[in-house]
Amino acid sequence: MSGHSKWHNIQGRKNAQDAKRGKVFQKISREIYMAAKSGGPDPDANPQLRLMMDKARAANMPKDNIKRALDKASGANGANYEEITYEGYGPAGVAILVHTLTDNRNRTASAVRADFNRNGGALGETGSVNFMFDRKGYIAISREELDVDEDQMFEDILEAGAEDMQTSDEVFEIYTDPKTFVGVRDVLEKKYDLANAELTMIPQNTVPVPENKIEQLQRLIDRLEDEDDVSEVYTSAEFPDED
Repeated sequence: MSGHSKWHNIQGRKNAQDAKRGKVFQKISREIYMAAKSGGPDPDANPQLRLMMDKARAANMPKDNIKRALDKASGANGANYEEITYEGYGPAGVAILVHTLTDNRNRTASAVRADFNRNGGALGETGSVNFMFDRKGYIAISREELDVDEDQMFEDILEAGAEDMQTSDEVFEIYTDPKTFVGVRDVLEKKYDLANAELTMIPQNTVPVPENKIEQLQRLIDRLEDEDDVSEVYTSAEFPDED
């Protein structure tokens, strides 16, 4: 994970997500629906559903919304969603993965393509970008008011089964194999407050974004994330640090 930090991007997007909380709830509801539909409605027996329900709670999603998504998955008349990933490039040659959950692939493909075309990007073929990313578990532990040094934390995360860690003044960033993510997270959260915990896509190499391309790239990302059918947007962008 050398050289890559997710924390800057996570913090930079938090306020925007808070402002779009209703849409965030809608997207999480679909993810809960899909997880329950494919693996059953019991989170103890369905790790993916458990992850989605944890995500819902972290976003302060009302329990009634969670229950409706579960009820919909167990009913006979629920919509039929499918997961589709789109791949392309944004301004400055930044690689972009767009994960979607849709009941109408033509609608979704048209919207995603338009967002790329109108904001300095280009939609690519399947496989054109995906190989540049690795699927990883990601856990962030804030260092604020935490009296633990880097050596102690590294020892703890290795004992928990994690693969790697990056340290900054603000946060410990921990990476795991996706198959062991839930177990590592469960061990660490018994000892620490986790600022973030998710399965994600990590770029193998990042692309520094020049100042004159930042606004255009950010606009493309924002437009993609605003689409109802888009679940996650991953990029290889390396934005300048904000002092």
